[in-house]
Amino acid sequence: MPFVIVEMWEGRTVEQKRKLTRAITDAMIEHGGCKPDHLHVVIHESSKENWARAGVLGNEKEGH
Repeated sequence: MPFVIVEMWEGRTVEQKRKLTRAITDAMIEHGGCKPDHLHVVIHESSKENWARAGVLGNEKEGH
């Protein structure tokens, strides 16, 4: 049972997530030898205030 976890900032549309999970599924079938019915893709979304890089919160980065 392959399990793919995607961590990303919140804000994508349902359609974007649908396309992303389809692309991940297709890649896992083609390159990982997975069966689609056995593959799980989970999207964890975090708000920018709950995600930091280099000690700076995402909502405090310039340009956001």
